[in-house]
Amino acid sequence: MQMRKEIHLTGRDLTEMVQLRPQDVGKYAIVPGPRDRMEAVAKKLQNAVKNFSFMEYAMYTGEYHGIKVTTINGGRFSADTAITTEVVCNALIKNAIRIGTCGALNENIKIGDLVVVDSVIRGDGVTPSYVDASFKTVPDSHITDTIATVAKDLGATVHRGCVWTTDALLRETRDVVEAKRKEGAIAVDMVSSAFLTIAQWYQVKAAAILAVSDNLITGEMGFVNPVYYMAETKLVEAALGTVRKLEGK
Repeated sequence: MQMRKEIHLTGRDLTEMVQLRPQDVGKYAIVPGPRDRMEAVAKKLQNAVKNFSFMEYAMYTGEYHGIKVTTINGGRFSADTAITTEVVCNALIKNAIRIGTCGALNENIKIGDLVVVDSVIRGDGVTPSYVDASFKTVPDSHITDTIATVAKDLGATVHRGCVWTTDALLRETRDVVEAKRKEGAIAVDMVSSAFLTIAQWYQVKAAAILAVSDNLITGEMGFVNPVYYMAETKLVEAALGTVRKLEGK
């Protein structure tokens, strides 16, 4: 006997499961990885309402300067990010901004700098189930340009370029890293490829901006550096500022 359905569980199934309707969400979604960063976004929203809470994930929708905005902790890895991105897209949210972290692949990129993603190298295990190897993942240029401008206006040091996404955090060996640098990568993370590829697959406009937490070239670790925590705050400000600028407010 074959499967009764073409796909056992779809993004639409998940969205219906958490009883999420398009009228419940905003025109924009701000998607951090961890829950505490999502809560920092939610605190900036007026009249924020919890759309759902399922397992370790939650979504809130409120207003920012009169603009309806949704935020969800989208996950730290490609696999859980793929699931939450499916929910965002199937809720018919039109624009999505990821605010995350990355490791620098250039000695001149410092802890606490911000990286705006212009393109990705897909090294994750999720996106091959959506697109073939020739597919070019491209973030929305207007949102990307806007968030870069807003971040610079906030006083951040901003770099733009290619980000390599990998699932193998503990296997970022010298040979692998140097190969990705030769392909043009200036930073590495575990999410951007899945987030941007799936959003593009659903024709949702999306962009990503990342705070630098460590540097793979110099070996510097900045996870407990106050400069890194300040950069996390700038991520939230940049995303919300981008929404406001896009709406002309």
